[in-house]
Amino acid sequence: MITQKARLQAQLRSAEYLQAAGIAVTRQELDCIEVADFGLSSLDQTGLELLVYVNSQRYCAKELVLFPRQTCPEHWHPPVGNDPGKEETFRCRHGVVYLYVAGEPAAKPCCTPPAGREQHYTVWHEIALHPGEQYTIAPGIPHWFQAGDGGAVVSEFSSHSRDEYDLFRDPDILRETQVGAV
Repeated sequence: MITQKARLQAQLRSAEYLQAAGIAVTRQELDCIEVADFGLSSLDQTGLELLVYVNSQRYCAKELVLFPRQTCPEHWHPPVGNDPGKEETFRCRHGVVYLYVAGEPAAKPCCTPPAGREQHYTVWHEIALHPGEQYTIAPGIPHWFQAGDGGAVVSEFSSHSRDEYDLFRDPDILRETQVGAV
């Protein structure tokens, strides 16, 4: 759970990152930035800030903001009904983001999972994305990602997003952030 104050601070900080990436954000969009702490109440270690531009039945476009060393935990996008699951392309706009997928493990990974949650990170093929670089993740592929020391802004282009169906390796993860009044 995060507080209303922490949520607002993360939204304002996200706006600064988006501005640094040259991405203009309206006041209405600022208010719509989702702050996801994944139910672990450690936003600086495990979390993600999302600005969804569009999420229609055919496609989705978002900006993902990660603060320095902030991690989006290992997850995958399963089939939903007749849909094979979300396919997504990450394009780095600012900073560096390290994406981990199945494949040959990195000899010396640039990232470490959040302390105490290491057992929930199982894929170690490292893909470093710098501004202008992109990578596409097929449906059903486990992945996780972490920003470098300066944080990162990543544009996500995907098929229809159904975040509520995402499956997480860590059983303690809650996809919908709980915001307290304090």
